[in-house]
Amino acid sequence: MKGRLVVNDNWLMEPYVTAEFTPEGISTITFFHPSQNAMPGFLLRQLSQTIEETGENPATKVIILQSGGDRTFCAGASFDELAAIQNKDEGLTFFSGFANVINACRKSPAIIVGRVQGKAVGGGVGLAAAVDYCFATQHAAIRLSELLIGIGPFVVGPAIERKIGISAFSQLTLNASTIYSAAWAHEKGLYAEVFETTAAMDAAISTLAKSLAGYNPEALQQLKKVFWEGTDHWETLLAERAAISGRLVLSDFTRAAIRQMKEKKG
Repeated sequence: MKGRLVVNDNWLMEPYVTAEFTPEGISTITFFHPSQNAMPGFLLRQLSQTIEETGENPATKVIILQSGGDRTFCAGASFDELAAIQNKDEGLTFFSGFANVINACRKSPAIIVGRVQGKAVGGGVGLAAAVDYCFATQHAAIRLSELLIGIGPFVVGPAIERKIGISAFSQLTLNASTIYSAAWAHEKGLYAEVFETTAAMDAAISTLAKSLAGYNPEALQQLKKVFWEGTDHWETLLAERAAISGRLVLSDFTRAAIRQMKEKKG
């Protein structure tokens, strides 16, 4: 039987994080928020905790990380919470949300396979970069739009740069209004494989996950360490990056940009 950890009892309609387990050792973590999977702080905390706990479970051999819904994998952090930041401490806490999730992926002893069914923006691109092997559909376009409001992708930057290199990361960051296709992300190494349909992607994910679950667990754990070699300082680095964004979000430029965006939405 599959087991489900339901963080919210109304998980079909409300924000949730769930973890499902199979006897073969395949654990699937799913997160969801009705606002295009834009993640508020409480949901990011639940996600990082679930990744940590699932990875430490001896029964887990491989993790599949995915989001609910069809159109958007993750639209980044909650804009409403961003707009409500009043001081540096609140800014640090806010921008530490994705930092904690990325570090949870990095430190997890289990190999993590990503499932990106739709577009990824900001922190969503960071999540795609933080998994060990990432599948996507042709609809999984990406964008780092942080400069448009006067900050930058400081927290997710190390994970993205590690996957696609400084040149592609610079292009993605500086062309903040540009949406890059899934094919571009595949070419640069963010996505390992891209499929025309979600069904085809899911079939490939299932095949790889079953293969990984059948391999020597110790070998996979040692490979995970090799993959992430040289990142032991990220606990400090990502906190420092979060502090940078936490200061910038209080600037006159960013406050004005946020007001303009809220007026457009209104």
